[in-house]
Amino acid sequence: MLGSPRRTARITTALASALLLLAAATACGSGDDSGTGSDNAASADGAFPVSIAHKYGSTTVKSEPKRIVTVGLTDQDAVLALGKVPVGTTEWLGGYKGAIGPWAADELGGAKAPTVLKDTGTGPRTEKIASLHPDLILAVYGGLTKEQYTTLSKFAPVVAQPKEYNDFGVPWQQQTETIGKALGQKDKAKKLVTGVEADFKAATKENPAFAKSSAVMATPYEGIFAFGSQDPRSRVLTGLGFTLPGDLDKVIGDEFGANISKERTDLLDTDAIVWIASDPAKDEAELGKNPLYADLDVAEEDREVYVAEASDYGNSVSFVSVLSLPYMLERLVPQLASAVDGDTATKVKQHAGSQ
Repeated sequence: MLGSPRRTARITTALASALLLLAAATACGSGDDSGTGSDNAASADGAFPVSIAHKYGSTTVKSEPKRIVTVGLTDQDAVLALGKVPVGTTEWLGGYKGAIGPWAADELGGAKAPTVLKDTGTGPRTEKIASLHPDLILAVYGGLTKEQYTTLSKFAPVVAQPKEYNDFGVPWQQQTETIGKALGQKDKAKKLVTGVEADFKAATKENPAFAKSSAVMATPYEGIFAFGSQDPRSRVLTGLGFTLPGDLDKVIGDEFGANISKERTDLLDTDAIVWIASDPAKDEAELGKNPLYADLDVAEEDREVYVAEASDYGNSVSFVSVLSLPYMLERLVPQLASAVDGDTATKVKQHAGSQ
């Protein structure tokens, strides 16, 4: 579920079963090449070997990968943007063939959609991953444990999450460039990042009020769950120039987000608040019944943006990838502009659930 922050899981697949598959994975590593990349993939000649540092050390990719499995929940978008199609992706949001969102669908071209490794809440699908005979496993936007990393490394080189950020906290820029390096396309990855950053710069230039405003992203999950500064969703706001609440990280701690107590509802009294809601109309009504929230200026002055979490738009807000961001900014920026225009009579236009 998108709104649920419980995304870090453990492997329950028996190590013995995984090891039995190792021989098959190794013997058949070349596999068939269906779905491994598009014809316009940039040449990676001379780019290998490359070594990539991460939370559990360093991984060396010796040659251009042909069969890529993405364990990181949004890593497939960077792979697709770089002209390759993974053979396997990990389910997170649900509802998309190959776990490819509408913002990324064109990048498939005529290639076969990836096999989806459905999330069972038990960690990476070890046996299923092995059956895909990967030559590279990407877990950059993820939360692999050391045990999971060690197990997956028996099948192929694994690029885990960077150590300098919380699990599920890597910035989309570093995610894209890390994956670009792993695929031998470092320069192309940087160009992709520069292109999306230009969209952010254009939005901030057109909306100077953003730099003078505060904002926060939250979800009415088991009360009120606020996303901290290391969460990609919050980085969208700061990337647009907004300031996050000063005590936000102090209250959340060393996590990507946390439920806040009734005593700290003041953290939500910002110039704009983005609610990722399972049912926007219902959640707005329920929040309105909470006097600790309803009496805040942000609520009384209708400076709220409600995003349906299961809609394409809602999914793009949480995905925060090099491909989803342009799609999301096109929708979110006008809403935020209405929220902080200084006119209390302005109503934020809420998107329909299907958008």
